Amino acid sequence: MRRFRLLVLGNGFSAYGSYLNMVALNVFIYDVTDSALAAGVFMAVRLLTGVLSGFVSGRLVSAYDRKKLMVGADLTQCLAMVVLLIVPDGGRAGLLYVLAVVTGFCSTLSGVSLRSSIPEIVGSDLRLRANAALATGRSLAMIAGFASAGVVVAELGYVAAISLDAASFAVSASVLLALPIRTRPEKADKGDSEAAADKVTERELRRRAGSLVLLRAAPALAVMMVVRAADGLGSSSHNVALPVYSSALDPSHPATFVSQFWATWAVGNIVMQQVCGRRAGREGRREPGERAFVIGACVMSAAFIVVFAGLPTGVAVAAALVAGMADGLTEIAYVTRLQAAPDEQRGRLFGLSASVENTGFGLGMLVSGALLDRYSPIHVVGLLHGLAIVLCVVLFVVLVRHGRRTEATPPVPRDPLRQDTSQHDAARRDTSPVESEADAR
Repeated sequence: MRRFRLLVLGNGFSAYGSYLNMVALNVFIYDVTDSALAAGVFMAVRLLTGVLSGFVSGRLVSAYDRKKLMVGADLTQCLAMVVLLIVPDGGRAGLLYVLAVVTGFCSTLSGVSLRSSIPEIVGSDLRLRANAALATGRSLAMIAGFASAGVVVAELGYVAAISLDAASFAVSASVLLALPIRTRPEKADKGDSEAAADKVTERELRRRAGSLVLLRAAPALAVMMVVRAADGLGSSSHNVALPVYSSALDPSHPATFVSQFWATWAVGNIVMQQVCGRRAGREGRREPGERAFVIGACVMSAAFIVVFAGLPTGVAVAAALVAGMADGLTEIAYVTRLQAAPDEQRGRLFGLSASVENTGFGLGMLVSGALLDRYSPIHVVGLLHGLAIVLCVVLFVVLVRHGRRTEATPPVPRDPLRQDTSQHDAARRDTSPVESEADAR
């Protein structure tokens, strides 16, 4: 965990750069092109790249060294920022769309690589603590990135903002290179014949680790991903609706409620991440599973709906705090659950998850923008977050029914005469899709 804390620090610098360029580059492209359409296309290209790169990232993470992939992603983003700085003004407008593709792909690849590597870096027993520390680091980076972007651009200019962005990725890559971490399971030395057999087995495992195959074998996990997509749909609704709602509350100071909301949400998010990390350090504490994810997702969506219900500001801010805490719980529960999968399946699952979440968020941006032209923020947010609540209820029913079915199945008595097959059975368990929480009980 000592080494991993250094990794969290380096990842925090990378995350800071990502959040900084979300603001700085969007403003920069509008300033360069003087077109709101161009800024919208830039965001759409970046988001679409994130959707498509999830599938590619899953394959890359399963086939190549994850540490090298993370270092390469950071250095590529650093180089892209440097190129943007040295290109003449006339060529920057077209380069920005290339930059959208590069940053969208590299951020997804880096995230998938790191999340799928955590069980190997710290060990399976410590992955909950590691996820909590990583989420806290990224939350702090988000606050710093969003808060400083406007100041940096206004006071120092775009060159300073882009230079700071490039430096953050360089620091992250340097930390990764300096840390002696292992991102894949160690393999024992074997003879030539056994090595050849391992290659055949590895190809078979990759075939069996296809995303759709894994989800068919673990329906609860598939529903969890659908809920995450609905969460992205709901999250986009309150992101789009917040400026509209805040302007209606106080037309003279339209940013006041937005600032209060995000600051309070971030506090709740960090508090819950720290609580989960501390509870994970106690003996006998179980990690939050599928049911914690369901409860957290329901509470989160319900709290976001309350924020837009037109209640007094104090109540709305309290609801934002609850939403942040629930969001922190669902994030940690979801990531920790996916990390329970065997290593050869983990990369595909996280890649698919990244594509699903980006798809939900992107679709939600389009739907929310269209609906807000006709309906009030409470109706739009209530509709999309209500959909997430319905899917959570469906997932809860799936978990309960699956648990009852498992409990009703009598255990198979063990035959002492077949002890020689135990190693074969263990190997089959290692290559099968991860079981659900109900199966584990």
